[in-house]
Amino acid sequence: MKKVFLFIPAFLIFSFTSPNDTISKKEKKFAEKFLKDTEDGVFKAVKGLSDGQLKFKPAPDRWSVEECVKHIAITENALWNMTSATINQTPNPEKRTDIKATDDQVIRKVEDRSTKVKTFDPLKPENTPYKSLSEALDSFKTARARLIDYVKKTNDDLRNHVAVLPIATFDCYQMILFIGAHSNRHTQQIEEVKADPNFPKN
Repeated sequence: MKKVFLFIPAFLIFSFTSPNDTISKKEKKFAEKFLKDTEDGVFKAVKGLSDGQLKFKPAPDRWSVEECVKHIAITENALWNMTSATINQTPNPEKRTDIKATDDQVIRKVEDRSTKVKTFDPLKPENTPYKSLSEALDSFKTARARLIDYVKKTNDDLRNHVAVLPIATFDCYQMILFIGAHSNRHTQQIEEVKADPNFPKN
């Protein structure tokens, strides 16, 4: 689908709830499981699909399953690069007062497909370097493994490293949740394609 979500301005209307300064063992475990579960969801959604099924488009202006995966893969890297860059900068806890979403709200709003927003051109499937589903899945798997490993081992103060985006502000723990929720959002999109009455039988 050409109209896809990247960031949702509705975050701006949420009431501020201050999280703890650092992530706890419980938060680490939650993020690790969430990232693994949403990764598994992508692979389960495309397992066993034929080339015709992967390339089927419900409409000219909508994405195929393969295009959804290419978008997931390229955005996985883009979001992590943004998050990593913020982590490597000087902590900016003074920006936390600009955070308008709780962790749960970040996940729910990113996964909510009732709001459609066009993605940036570099993140569109046709602009990715991936030539096939396999290439996109390999990139996604590598990036997700790196992120899960980071979450397991990090002692970084993710709450006090805040990413200030054009439409909203998130601490870096929330950005990690954002990444997992984003892949799940487009897993739902894949399932919508597969549910189309004209989706090939094989």
